Amino acid sequence: MRALAGLYVDEVCESMVETIKYEIVREIGKVEVRRYPKIVIAKVEGSTNAFNLLYRFITGQNRQQAKVKMTTPVVSQQIQMTSPVLSETGTMAFVMPAEYMLETTPEPLDRRVKIAEIPARLVAALCFSGGWSESHFEKETQELLNELAKEKIKTKGNVFTMLYNPPFIPGFLRRNEVAIEIE
Repeated sequence: MRALAGLYVDEVCESMVETIKYEIVREIGKVEVRRYPKIVIAKVEGSTNAFNLLYRFITGQNRQQAKVKMTTPVVSQQIQMTSPVLSETGTMAFVMPAEYMLETTPEPLDRRVKIAEIPARLVAALCFSGGWSESHFEKETQELLNELAKEKIKTKGNVFTMLYNPPFIPGFLRRNEVAIEIE
């Protein structure tokens, strides 16, 4: 649980929506090494309208017309062209509630929404508060990667963000994370 400005934001968020459960395996400074279980996601790649497409999917615009409960975090990844330049598009994903399997997740009506399964994995994550901005993301990403490099921990793939709060939560109370899969 993270205490920000004297408030336990995780408790507030978890009472509103389901949050992915994980096990903290190790701590390296401010970085947590976590073991995540297998999860199912609904994702949209390369669209500036990704959040709206995913929101429509979970609110019943799917073949089964099923409403799917919102979960946290919302996962987003910018497609890196050349460092430190980031493209304007990337991937955004909503994690399906724990009771959904790949076979039981509603079928999207919009072909831009894809359902995928992510196997269990180890992830290094750095938690921070504040509003999201590209410069904030880059600063926190550099801190995460520096900590992992000091410990000679090998990474896999690109850094991604995990956002836990709705937009009406003030920035100083928000829980944000930068994370990367590790070997």
